[in-house]
This record gives sequence, structure tokens and C-alpha cells, in this order.
Amino acid sequence: MNADDILARLAQVIESRKPANGGDPDKSYVARLFAKGDDAILKKIGEEATETVMAAKDARAGGDADKLLYECADLWFHSMVLLAQFDLTPQQVLSELARREGISGIEEKASRP
Repeated sequence: MNADDILARLAQVIESRKPANGGDPDKSYVARLFAKGDDAILKKIGEEATETVMAAKDARAGGDADKLLYECADLWFHSMVLLAQFDLTPQQVLSELARREGISGIEEKASRP
């Protein structure tokens, strides 16, 4: 199974949790996030980003690198919830990364408006 399939399946599940698609905040964590709105999703991403940074620092100091994987998965997941909130998809992110392939990061950043 490739990463595109995993991301697409997960995006479909997240999409199904939107209130407009029948997501029930009493039964689904993701539906609850959608019901709370953008700020709740953004707050969660901030928390997960901080936890990812802390896990990386711990791993650098000889801690368990598996914790870093766990926290990155949480950060990616919540980023996918945010994308869905704005009707964007993981495939669009992958397409943007593909567009940037072979372009220097310095050049790419300089080309932004």
C-alpha cells in the first residue's frame, strides 16, 4: 500500500466527519473539532507541533525516536483536518511538493509573492 492511498483513505474518513456530511460531535473526535471551528483545529496543530519539537529534542538527546514518529503522525493528522476545514486535500499538498521538486528552497521562497 502506498502513501497516496493511505492519505486518500484518511482524507475520506476526515471528510465524512464534517457536520455537513453527518459527522456527530458526540461520537467522533474529528467531528467535534469541526464543530468547534478553525480556532480549535489551529490550537490542536500548535499543541502537536510543540510536542513534535519536544520529541525531536528528546530523540536528539538519546531518547526514543519512536515518540517522534508518533508526534509527527499526530501533527500530520491534525494538518489534514485543517486542510479539510478549508476544502483542501492531501493530494493538493503532494502536487505542490511535486511542483517544487528540483527547485532550490531558497529560489522557491524568493518566488513567493
